[in-house]
Amino acid sequence: MSDLRKQYDEKGYVIVRNAVDADLAQETAEHVHWLTARNPGVRPERLMHDMLVTDPFMHRLVGDERLVDIVEIFLGPNIAMWAAHYIAKPPRHGQKVLWHQDGCLWPLEPVEVTTIWLAATASTRENGCLRVLPGTQDIHLLSRKEQIAADDGNNVLGTTVHPSLIDESDIVDLELQPGDVSVHNPRIIHGSEANTSDGWRIGLTLRYIPTSTRVNRENHPAILVRGAPDAGNSNEYAGRPKYDPARHMPFSGKEDWD
Repeated sequence: MSDLRKQYDEKGYVIVRNAVDADLAQETAEHVHWLTARNPGVRPERLMHDMLVTDPFMHRLVGDERLVDIVEIFLGPNIAMWAAHYIAKPPRHGQKVLWHQDGCLWPLEPVEVTTIWLAATASTRENGCLRVLPGTQDIHLLSRKEQIAADDGNNVLGTTVHPSLIDESDIVDLELQPGDVSVHNPRIIHGSEANTSDGWRIGLTLRYIPTSTRVNRENHPAILVRGAPDAGNSNEYAGRPKYDPARHMPFSGKEDWD
């Protein structure tokens, strides 16, 4: 486990193979299709936290001991998942994610956060896998003035970093198989290409924080996954949801959520 932390500190990212089993990865993909069927007006790249935080499957997934054990290496024993986001790219027209730093976009104080990117399907160069620029985690968090507006409706984000910060020769494509995860620093510059392949690319971004980090956003409950809340801030935490077959996707272990 110390090797994971060493690579993370040096390069700004690390890959953990077979972090969860293939069955859970498949259920995660099924959850995306279940959600999109019920929210036909929402692009599958934009299945956001507010749609997920009261879902028992999401609670079961983000609190999986295998994922939380990885996160604890970077954050310590008191952990919450403050924001979840499916970036699911449909075949042939899945949107591009422009180059960005996560920490510029988030209302966290301090910006102490570790992102788990879980592959629910294979994530490859052909279908728009995550790409990173190792070493850029050592630069400062870019201000809004240091970014370029790109709000044309064809990308997941409406801003991007200046092209002068992108050295094409440094790009690393993080190709993953179902159940693999990548872990990345909130300062590392990263993005992904559009999906022009014939298959889905489904990934789940899980943003974990130590409970000592404050979420400066009202009505935005986090999910406590290990340890205890911090008495020094006023973070809101979601209660444990009950499984309702009329409202939720069936999943393995749902009986534990009745």
